[in-house]
Amino acid sequence: MTDNAKAGSLNALQACRPEETRIFLLRHGEVEGHGEPRYNGQQDVALTPRGRGHYRQLVERLQPRPIQAVYSSDLVRCFEGAEMLAAAHGLVPVAMQELRELHAGEWEGRPWSELQAHYPTQWQARLDDIVHYRIPGGENLLDLRQRARSAVAEIIGRHRGQEVVVVAHGGINRILLLDALDAPLERILSLSQFYGCVNILDYGACGRVTVQLLNG
Repeated sequence: MTDNAKAGSLNALQACRPEETRIFLLRHGEVEGHGEPRYNGQQDVALTPRGRGHYRQLVERLQPRPIQAVYSSDLVRCFEGAEMLAAAHGLVPVAMQELRELHAGEWEGRPWSELQAHYPTQWQARLDDIVHYRIPGGENLLDLRQRARSAVAEIIGRHRGQEVVVVAHGGINRILLLDALDAPLERILSLSQFYGCVNILDYGACGRVTVQLLNG
């Protein structure tokens, strides 16, 4: 899909209903070191020039929408873009620690190849039970889901009948999408979240969630 087509699809969306909250759930732009898989976790990692370009594209795509608020992980790879997106709508972004990526504990900042070589037993244990395995000093997916749900519930409660932007991370986004699709956490690796992607979720008053766009 071309950028113009993507922008058009957002522009063509009908306004959300008064009882709904529409969340434009974004993944941050490309980051330094992206060429080698690693657990960035809650470390601050700088955006690449291409990553800043992702945010400029997002500003353009979301420009037609009546955005009422912008929320973001407080990590720089999210918040830098949130400031750009908020400024385009005359807003100031709200930082939420609850929207941070999974805390990878002792594995933070370390390449997957290094972890596989030095901690093969622990690496396999996480693969065997990705939901419950807690990285030493970090979180598991149940911990991540609890704070992701808490953050979104707070945002929904503040913004009935409004459209808001949430800038977050691949892990957080996948958790919220699995919840919306009523899918188990074991399916977390089945969902792609590209750098700078857009997901659109409409949260109804009765707990119903409609996914309007996924990884767009």
